[in-house]
Amino acid sequence: MIEPIPAIDLLDGACVRLERGDYRRAQRYPLPPLEQACRFAAAGFRRLHLVDLEGARAGHIMHLDLLKQITAVPELMVDFSGGIRSDSDCRAVLNAGARWITIGSMAIRRPAQVLSWLERFGPDRFILAADSRSGKLAARGWQQQTTLELSAFIRSYYRRGVRQFLSTDIDRDGMLGGPATARYAALVRRFPGIRLIASGGLRHRADLDALEAAGCSGAIIGKALYEGAFQFVHYVK
Repeated sequence: MIEPIPAIDLLDGACVRLERGDYRRAQRYPLPPLEQACRFAAAGFRRLHLVDLEGARAGHIMHLDLLKQITAVPELMVDFSGGIRSDSDCRAVLNAGARWITIGSMAIRRPAQVLSWLERFGPDRFILAADSRSGKLAARGWQQQTTLELSAFIRSYYRRGVRQFLSTDIDRDGMLGGPATARYAALVRRFPGIRLIASGGLRHRADLDALEAAGCSGAIIGKALYEGAFQFVHYVK
């Protein structure tokens, strides 16, 4: 059964949603991040995707205190990303209560270091982010485009035994145009046993059902929740 995962993206201490990864088009929402997390928990969600957008752009963690506050919400298991660059960063995030660390830019730029983290802290504590535009990965909070193909990136870590991945179609992110279901289905077929979390474009329950049929293990829900496109209960089974 697919798991719905609400997202909180942090910028200047506020909850925001970007459109296609563009920081200049950040939509701010009124509830403080901790209150928003509590609302998600009260609605029945049990996981949360927490992104330090400032940390991703700056190259170092900016919102560790907020992470500690949100992981104190007992109902939520949190995965955290943004600005993680060292062993001490990984340790700080895990000590702050995150259940998982989501790694993007470092997995692209410094795979040897990321593999050492998986060995040191355990592969079950990491989700590798494969975020792409037109099938090519982006890094540094999606501000830096690469020439690395999405499938090639996943293959390189899959061969090393990694099975947890999160893939955002950046062109669909924040646009409420529907997810890249066919692309995710192809990845699940190509890499048996992968636990793939889909992100970008989710609008309603039918999208979630389609991603479940495609074999995704989870789906990130962002703007559709904040904009009230449907009630929370529509997603919580």
